[in-house]
Amino acid sequence: METINLAGLVSIKSLYILKKIVSFVDLVKKMNIIKYNKKFQKKFGININNYKVKSGKCIEINKNGFGKEYDIESNKLIYEGNFKNNKWNGYGKEYNKKSKVIFRGEYLNGERNGKGKEYNYSGDLIFEGEYLNGERNGKGTEYYKSVIKFVGEYLNGIRNGKGKEYDDKGKLQFIGEYKDGLRNGEGKEYHNNGKLKFKGGYLDGEKHGKAKEYHNNGKLQFSGEYMSGSKNGDAKEYYDNGDLQFEGSYFWGKRCGKGKEYYYENGKLKRRNWLYIAYGRCW
Repeated sequence: METINLAGLVSIKSLYILKKIVSFVDLVKKMNIIKYNKKFQKKFGININNYKVKSGKCIEINKNGFGKEYDIESNKLIYEGNFKNNKWNGYGKEYNKKSKVIFRGEYLNGERNGKGKEYNYSGDLIFEGEYLNGERNGKGTEYYKSVIKFVGEYLNGIRNGKGKEYDDKGKLQFIGEYKDGLRNGEGKEYHNNGKLKFKGGYLDGEKHGKAKEYHNNGKLQFSGEYMSGSKNGDAKEYYDNGDLQFEGSYFWGKRCGKGKEYYYENGKLKRRNWLYIAYGRCW
């Protein structure tokens, strides 16, 4: 009777398993080549949208209609929604590596177009608004921990046009104009009690041009000009009861040149000091 070599069977089985492993790894590599090399696809007549790896690590797409797309290496779902001509078109959802939704909304030719909502990796809403060619364009709202931080207009992904800023408690801080993501043009700032704090011009995110500032009781505090964020030029300042406190000139935020300071007692002017400070020695 012929004896069976068990060691040989084990060896054959090991080689078979090893071959399967190698062929799978090789298949994944081929899949990557097919996925990213359009010339290769065209040359060999391969339709990437119908090509599926037996392990399930594949791109699963309905050429037109509802479908899902997976990451080739992690087998994680990265998109589910509508397709047209092999691209994301219509309503859909994007997912991160933790399988959490990072965007839901409308697509056109594979890019975000139309209305949509963005989420951070924790699943919190951070933006909702309009998109064009994959970027924020049009009206939108920014959020931080479910609190509105900004409402306004966007162009090419950044703030451009009219907008409003809010603090962490949802109170209005600023209303005005933006350009390239910064405050530019006329704007207003507000105290925490909702009263007007500042009214004037901005340039590249800083106060610039004629301006007025107000105490939190609504009384005028400052009337003058700014340059690149600092007070410059002739100005007047007032106490919170409306009495004149100072009139004179500023140079880069410091009082310079001729000026007067006013002091009151029991609501009446007590004295008026004349000032003259030389340029270069301003304080």
